[in-house]
Amino acid sequence: MRYVSTRGAAPVLDFGDTLLAGLADDGGLYVPESWPALAAGGRGDYVETAVEVMLPFVAGSITEDDFAAMVADAYTAFDAPDVTPLVELSDGVHLLELFHGPTLAFKDVALQLVGRLFDHELSRRGERVTIVGATSGDTGSAAIEACRDRDVVDIVILHPAGRVSDVQRRQMTTVDSVNVHNVAIDGTFDDCQDLVKAMFADVAFRDEVRLSAVNSINWARVMAQIVYYVVAAERLGGRHAPVAFSVPTGNFGNVFAGHVARFWARLGRAPTGGGQ
Repeated sequence: MRYVSTRGAAPVLDFGDTLLAGLADDGGLYVPESWPALAAGGRGDYVETAVEVMLPFVAGSITEDDFAAMVADAYTAFDAPDVTPLVELSDGVHLLELFHGPTLAFKDVALQLVGRLFDHELSRRGERVTIVGATSGDTGSAAIEACRDRDVVDIVILHPAGRVSDVQRRQMTTVDSVNVHNVAIDGTFDDCQDLVKAMFADVAFRDEVRLSAVNSINWARVMAQIVYYVVAAERLGGRHAPVAFSVPTGNFGNVFAGHVARFWARLGRAPTGGGQ
């Protein structure tokens, strides 16, 4: 699978390079150059569906056996056998529970896999990166949990001082791992995000310290979030059944994943991207 920038001026990359790049050199987001077909099948099994849905996006970079093993391992940390339980609240109204991961944040669903993808790709290359991210609380703790104690990754998380919950602050700042670093910023989450974007915009600095990202600017995270929308649809009658999702969202990474899943299921392709 090849990836292109939404701004059209960055090099075309394979999945491995896209994973490590995070944000494209031209400031755009990397998205697939073309979209594979989404089959109508699926039994609602999370790991099985995750492998099927995501495998085309990693094709050419990771073997099916290696990828399936990473997916299965990623979700052993969840306390629900079906990973994202779907609970009926009333007739026709359901709640998709995304809080069964190790930090209780929905970001765990994607980041537990993304951490393993980084480990696999960097170990294969014999390289090391510095992951930098901005958080209002949940991304930071989930990213740290996914990357802690990994030999090929340093992770630096910026959070707004005094503006995250005490639980999230403790989740981020009490991890006793030499590769984990926290920075409290005197400002808002937007200030933290602006600093991260400025670091990625400085190409010389970015290359010198080998920056990478796990925020929703990284396609790998969006890719992993698409899965739970597809799984929810499977459990409610099929991938092409009419389902409406109401999504609380901040930087739109979560709802963008739902947007991709929706149009992918309806049209057999997504409405964004660089090619057919």
